[in-house]
Amino acid sequence: MKFQFNQFLKSACVVAAASFTFSAAQAQTYPSKPITMVVPFPAGSATDAVARLIGLRMSEKLGQPIVMENVAGASGTIAAARVARAQPDGQTLLIHTTIALSAALYKNLSYDTATAFEPIGMVNTGPYVFAGNPKFRATDAKDFFAILKSDGNKVAFANAGVGTGSHLCAIMLSQALGVQPNLIPYKSTNLALQDVIAGHVHVMCDQTTNALPHHAANKIKVFAITSPQRSAKLPDVPTTRELGAPQVDVAVWHGLYAPKGTPAAIVQQVNAALQVALADPDVQKRLSDMGTDLFPADQRSPAAHAKQLNRELVRFRELAKNANLQLD
Repeated sequence: MKFQFNQFLKSACVVAAASFTFSAAQAQTYPSKPITMVVPFPAGSATDAVARLIGLRMSEKLGQPIVMENVAGASGTIAAARVARAQPDGQTLLIHTTIALSAALYKNLSYDTATAFEPIGMVNTGPYVFAGNPKFRATDAKDFFAILKSDGNKVAFANAGVGTGSHLCAIMLSQALGVQPNLIPYKSTNLALQDVIAGHVHVMCDQTTNALPHHAANKIKVFAITSPQRSAKLPDVPTTRELGAPQVDVAVWHGLYAPKGTPAAIVQQVNAALQVALADPDVQKRLSDMGTDLFPADQRSPAAHAKQLNRELVRFRELAKNANLQLD
């Protein structure tokens, strides 16, 4: 019996050593071909813009092109499932924003968000704003809140689709004010925002990344921002905290992921390329112009990303439970 156990230990050590050697060899030759970065939203979306911006700089560091693959639909869950099934060799990556929210809302996902991915690093973060058509009768934030309280069901409140961040943002405001506006889902942020601009709907909660250019062109007016502090890009716009709704504290943040089982050495290589991209002054300026901030350098490691994801999973599951929200 002792002999058999010793043989088992020897075999296990051989397997572990072989696995380590294989992983090390993979890392030494990585990447051997173009890398695919799966984007869960359409071309032209905010996430697509961020992905292309960092992807270009990352490819220079990695020595291979990074090709964008837009896999839109079902609040980003189709793209996430695609990457969860991919070979864990670092050749298929995912950039995502609402991955934790989807985990809380969808009950029949083909993957477990908490275990299906290797977090690589966080990119940028930015708040949402409540944006309205210029002709909408609310003149400022207090007026907007008052109208929601008195005539909430008459306010056409667009969002980028059920289960998206803009949908959650609208629900959080509704809960905070004790109102029920007419929530109207669209197939994408761009379609929803276009209808706000055209006046077909009144308002929506949107990322600063999308809203700022239209605000600068006077195509929309912005009532409030969901960050704890005012934005330097929108210094005259009050925060939801200032307006007495501190619980409406929601931000969109981008993170990079690889399939579970991707060797740690490859994850570190991709993270190093991400750090190079985020250190580029042009990248920093363009992300700032979108109204977003970089995570501090010490919070952009795979370990820090994993902790952030776990915190969000806990938080959004609680929010979804309180809102009685669950999707098939």
